[in-house]
Parts: sequence; structure tokens; C-alpha cells
Amino acid sequence: MDTLSRFGYVLVASQRMQGVLLLVFSKFCHLPFLRGVQTEKTRTGLGGYWGNKGGVSARMTMFGHPVCFLNCHLPAHMRNLEQRMEDFESILQQQQFDGATASGVLDHDVVFWFGDLNFRIENYDIHVVKSAIDSNKLPLLWERDQLNIAKNSESILDGFLEGPLKFPPTYKFDVGTHTYDTSSKKRKPAWTDRILWRLRCTGSPVPTHNAALQRGLTSWLGGATKVVQHSYRSHMGYTCSDHKPVSAVFSLHFPFKVDLPLVTLEYEKEWTKVSDATVRFTVRSNFQRSSWDWVAIYKVTIGFKHHKDYVAYVWAKADHGSQVTFTEEDLPRDAGEYILGFYSNNMNTIIGVTLPFQVRTLPALFIPVLFNEQRIKQLLPTLSSTLFNNPPSPIDPCSCAQPDSPTSIPLRQF
Repeated sequence: MDTLSRFGYVLVASQRMQGVLLLVFSKFCHLPFLRGVQTEKTRTGLGGYWGNKGGVSARMTMFGHPVCFLNCHLPAHMRNLEQRMEDFESILQQQQFDGATASGVLDHDVVFWFGDLNFRIENYDIHVVKSAIDSNKLPLLWERDQLNIAKNSESILDGFLEGPLKFPPTYKFDVGTHTYDTSSKKRKPAWTDRILWRLRCTGSPVPTHNAALQRGLTSWLGGATKVVQHSYRSHMGYTCSDHKPVSAVFSLHFPFKVDLPLVTLEYEKEWTKVSDATVRFTVRSNFQRSSWDWVAIYKVTIGFKHHKDYVAYVWAKADHGSQVTFTEEDLPRDAGEYILGFYSNNMNTIIGVTLPFQVRTLPALFIPVLFNEQRIKQLLPTLSSTLFNNPPSPIDPCSCAQPDSPTSIPLRQF
């Protein structure tokens, strides 16, 4: 998260089930338009009692369109194709979400399905598979890939799409090497790690029937929702696992966008004094406020990893009007770029953000002095004597000048 935060990405949702982890990040400028964030998990190991196998998901509406991300770890081994399909169907049936836009995974306009799906290459023995890999004749293996075969025969996979597998199989490697399995088991190479997507046939209707949604609609782009895949590749340089990681880059094209924020924040574009730290906000009529809403200040360049990585926050209670003020103690001491965010407790997400603004160096409340433990023990008798027998003259906390008392100790020695 430290790496992504430097590029303006913020954690939107996370769900973990033993070794299966899903993290969803977004540029902070998109946060107000990612709503209804929910997560789910389904165990399928040992008949549903163990989470070593199963699926974790995160769903949300993006600019008015329901989108779901589903990360699965399905049963291993060539012989367990039927079990993989049964587990996937069980995951889809059990994962249900609150709200009217999309209750199940496949009810979403766009579904991204990925993970260690464990599909194998049938019929060819290991020597044929390795020969095809070495000679870069990967299309020969596509037609024997279990997932490609299942997409033509299993109704549960209707509509799922995948880009061409132009990279070598990503499993199984000797850990720490680029060599396929040389153990006594000699696992046959396979494309176990996959990324697919699915578009709902109808997609989101134009929201003319929903007045609240229509008020947030500012862009009509026409056409239907589209997913465009720009890359699909493996990363063969990684050797810390017996799998090679896989990544894909997509762009989503929506026919319309709900892109008016529920909350708009008004603020001083530069904070140079305490009185600048008053924030006014305007809420839309269809937004339900909570006494647990708050306005927070975040540092842009570092530290803004998720909505709780704030420098400070102030409660924005519904009965306190539409203005909050940060106290002097809450204000940042470091100059730099910051943003403000309005967090909705009911929606469990940030629904309003500002553009970055500058905070100049504000008056310091105190000068921090760090003491070495050994030095404290050495100074303790002197300090005690000074405080009780000959108190030093008062020191201006904003001045580096030392008092005239001969018993005072210069700060530079600490």
C-alpha cells in the first residue's frame, strides 16, 4: 500500500480468507463515485468448513454501474474438473449482497473473475506440453485447456471472456527458479492462474425512472457498457512461488456516468493560519447523514492509504449544521499538499473529496526534544535540583535562546 499511495491510489475494499486475499484500490479522485462497497467470502474446502479453497469478492457501484471483483482458489489436480465447477457454482449461489442494484455476483453489469482457478491441460503428456512451450506453439495447448473446453459446455460460464493466452503456463515451477517442476511428482505445466470478465446482457438501464439517480447524471455517452483489455501477461521474473503471477489491464466504457458527488466541500485553497481550517460542506437531498460522519484531512504524497489514514478528523454530526473546524492541535505541522475527505458512516466510504491544497508551516505549539535514556539518568539529579531549588527563567517555546541561569542545560547536549 505504501508503493501505491505514492501514485494517488487508496484502498477501497479488502477481504481475506486464509491465503486468498482481495484488495481493491482506486485513485482518490474517484472515491466519491464508488458507492455501496460490500465484501463477501465463501469457504468450499472440506465441504465448506475450511477456507483454503473458495472465493472472496468485493462489489460496488462505479459511476452508477454495479461492478464485482471475484477472487477464487478452486480445487487442484487434473481429475477434479467437476469439483472445480461445483465449487464455482456454490460460490456464486452463496455470495449475496444487500441493495437493489445487484444481489448476486452475476447480477452486476461487469464481473471480473480471477485467481488460482487450477484448470489443467488435458490429454497431452508432460513431454508434449513442454515441447509446445519450448517451441512457442502455445495455441496447440489452448484447445486442451480445461477452462476453454468448459466455457463451451458449462452454462455457469456463459458470457465469461478471456484474452488470448500468449504467455507460457504459469504453474508449476521449482521455487526460486524459472524451471518447471523437477520433483518426483513432475506436475504438468498448466495455466492455473487466470483473469476473466463478464458483461451482463442488459447492462444498467438509462436511469430515467430514478429521480435521485438522474440528478447525479451529467454524462450520456451512448452505446452499451464495454470492457477493453489492453494487456494480459505473466511476470516470469518472480521466483518466490511455484506459480508465476498474472496481470491484466482493462478500461471500462459506460453508456452514462453518475458523477455528481453527494457532498461538496468548500475550503480555503491555502492554509497559513489556524483560522483557515474551517470547512463548509453541502449535501445533496438524497444523501442520508449520520451522527458518525466525519471530515478528515489527508497528506497526499505519503500516508493516504485508506480512509482511516488521516492526519486528523472532525465529526460532522447532522445536528451541527454544515460546517466543521479543525482545532489548533489537529492541524498538520508539516508543510505540503493535503486533501479533505467526507466519510459517510452509512455508506462506509468517502463520498466527497477536494482537490489538493497547500498547508504552509503553521505556528508550532511546542518544540519536541528527544532524550537518550542514558542521558536522562545522567541529567536527572541536576534537573531535580534545578526545578526545586533554583527554577530557571521561563523560555519562549518559539525561541532557541537559552535562559541566563547558570544551571540551565543547552538543548544541543541532549
